[in-house]
Amino acid sequence: MKFRYIIIVLAVILISCSRIESKVCFKGKCFDTEIADSEEERSMGLMFRDNLDLNKGMLFVFDEEDKYPFWMKNMKFPVDIIWINEGNEIVYMHKNTPLCPENVCFSIIPNKEAKYVLEINSGIADKINLNIGDKAEINYGRDN
Repeated sequence: MKFRYIIIVLAVILISCSRIESKVCFKGKCFDTEIADSEEERSMGLMFRDNLDLNKGMLFVFDEEDKYPFWMKNMKFPVDIIWINEGNEIVYMHKNTPLCPENVCFSIIPNKEAKYVLEINSGIADKINLNIGDKAEINYGRDN
């Protein structure tokens, strides 16, 4: 029994140590972010969640820059969507993105290529006065 307990404790320690801390900051305002860098994680995104805690976000990381479309399918709350290029510059934003109407869900297609897309609570981009061209500090524990 004691051996089983030690194994469980070690497993919990290893899992917590492997967790990647990620943060995206603009103008000194930082967001703790979950990383979505696999196809499966990017497809799921924030779908089916009831909310997003204050100062939290989801950072979608892609292998290369492109014009990645996003939609609000199965979302339960509106978000600000921010596209960021390889130079960590905001290249496109869709603020206060509404939920999809019943049975119809349109894609939001940026007019610039991006490597990262950040989703944060609706209204925050305006609250911290984010603009196209602003720089982001992105730290997600990998070579980025």
